[in-house]
Amino acid sequence: MTTSLPLLADDPCCAPLGNDPLDDASARQLAQAFKALSDPVRLRLLSIIAAAPSGEVCACDLTAPVGKSQPTVSHHLKVLREAGLVTSRKHGTWVHYRAVPEQLAALRQVLARLAENLTTRSDVAGQQMESGACIGAFDLALNKGESVTG
Repeated sequence: MTTSLPLLADDPCCAPLGNDPLDDASARQLAQAFKALSDPVRLRLLSIIAAAPSGEVCACDLTAPVGKSQPTVSHHLKVLREAGLVTSRKHGTWVHYRAVPEQLAALRQVLARLAENLTTRSDVAGQQMESGACIGAFDLALNKGESVTG
């Protein structure tokens, strides 16, 4: 039997999870970037590129550090480029890659905002649990015969 918690809009115990949720377009763009970074090879490639003293790295210098073939590295770089995490410029027969600081900052910002929201919510929830505020709402729903899980 599946049950769900009631929505108690006026109850401070049931405040929304975020103060400023992402809009659909931003969520899609950020999800593409996080998806690109979910692969260990791509994460390493981005790390190598971002750490380069000159700010950019030739694709020819990326195969050895990740232990992958040139076509595989090129594929991973394409995914990073399509996600907006790196830019590329052709220099003769080689392509040079540079990290996009604004996109990395956007990823950092959304993670920081989520962490801040969770920390704030955790602190508030702890205070409410100590005071019994949320337990009271939960007990009230149960006593009324309303559903109690999501």
